[in-house]
Amino acid sequence: MKGETLRTIDLRGVTDFSRRDFLRTAGVGSAGLITFGGWLVKSVSAQERPAYSLIVVDFNKCTGCRTCEAVCSQANEKVKLDGEELLGLGNPRFSNVRVYSFNPPVEIPNRCVMCGDAPCIEACPVPPDPVTGRKALYRDEKTLAIKNDPERCVACGSCAEVCLDKRVGAIILDPVTSKPGGICNLCEGDPACVKYCPFEALTHVSGGLDGRHYALPPEKVAQELISLWYYHQK
Repeated sequence: MKGETLRTIDLRGVTDFSRRDFLRTAGVGSAGLITFGGWLVKSVSAQERPAYSLIVVDFNKCTGCRTCEAVCSQANEKVKLDGEELLGLGNPRFSNVRVYSFNPPVEIPNRCVMCGDAPCIEACPVPPDPVTGRKALYRDEKTLAIKNDPERCVACGSCAEVCLDKRVGAIILDPVTSKPGGICNLCEGDPACVKYCPFEALTHVSGGLDGRHYALPPEKVAQELISLWYYHQK
């Protein structure tokens, strides 16, 4: 922004760092850029969207309004009426982003962070297809978002278990089929949650960023923000 000092976060070579230090600078919003491995991470339009992108949250702006849940559900759970496909009803149960509330008041939107090493795919026991090379869980060729093939999925829950154990716990098993859901698909490159967030708290960023460095479960993010905002711990 004009008149603002541009801040950068250089994460090259980082293998372990203070969650508190990271969260202090992670919410740089539109006035900040992040560099990782020499690549510049920036906001990009849907037309120029490169591979390996993810949605990041500016916690200084998020109010917990849950608009992201509603528009995600609308975009990804469409309904058909008289043969015409329409936006869904916006039931947050079907959203791929979930806002968790904590006390003292802290709201944490949780979503798949597109980990570069994809432990969920690694944990999938389904053998790779001899033609496509895909397991039941695989990366989309266009966006590299994680997707599930319901025809090949054996509903073992391994992907959800490893995501909960090692990453953010974004994968939610369907209560009826036990197959994985809740995995952000980036809306095929133009995320509805980013587009319609009324406070511009969500940003779609790209450029060499590995989502596993953002893979903090909501309760841990909340702990750090509560310490920073309510108890002023340094």
